[in-house]
Amino acid sequence: MPLIPEEPQIHESAQGPRVTPASGRTAPTPRPVPGPRPAAPPRPGRPGPVRPMPAQRTPREPVVATPGPSAKPAAPAAVTPQIQLVPASADGALDAAEEAVDLLLESGRAPGEVLVVTTGDPHPWAAHELSFGEAAYWAQHDAGDDVFYADAAAVRRAASRPVVVVAVNGGSGEVAAAALPLALGRAGALLIVCGDPQQINSVLAAGV
Repeated sequence: MPLIPEEPQIHESAQGPRVTPASGRTAPTPRPVPGPRPAAPPRPGRPGPVRPMPAQRTPREPVVATPGPSAKPAAPAAVTPQIQLVPASADGALDAAEEAVDLLLESGRAPGEVLVVTTGDPHPWAAHELSFGEAAYWAQHDAGDDVFYADAAAVRRAASRPVVVVAVNGGSGEVAAAALPLALGRAGALLIVCGDPQQINSVLAAGV
């Protein structure tokens, strides 16, 4: 029989590192896991300045204003009405007053802002209204819806209105002298006097 030569035997020590059949790579040597690093020693340095703690502030009490004596509002300065003179005779003074009223209404004045005063015969409107009694007559005055006509003797009772028209249509000089100051006191902005300029100027020069 022919002899089969035997394969030489190789010892494991002579083969070197073993190869893993699955991958054919050399198994890595496990590396040690590093432990925690020691804390670095503090570096010597210059100590910084220590800032003191701020002092605790005491809360301020609210300031309460002490009310002083209340000042009284100044009284409004008195307004002197403007005075206009319309030359007219005693017979034509009432017509001149009517024309003045028409101009006032056309310029935008409300009827209730006008008071007409007569020194002689009363205005026909006043005479008509007085025929119904003084209560009805003065009720229209208090309503203030229309031009109001009053005799010189009734001016004291009449209330003030922005415009007062005086018709010096007769009567004595004393009546006119007494009626003009009263009419001026009732006029808020304008006093219109219809009559004899000489008579009116003499009264105005006396202090109206």
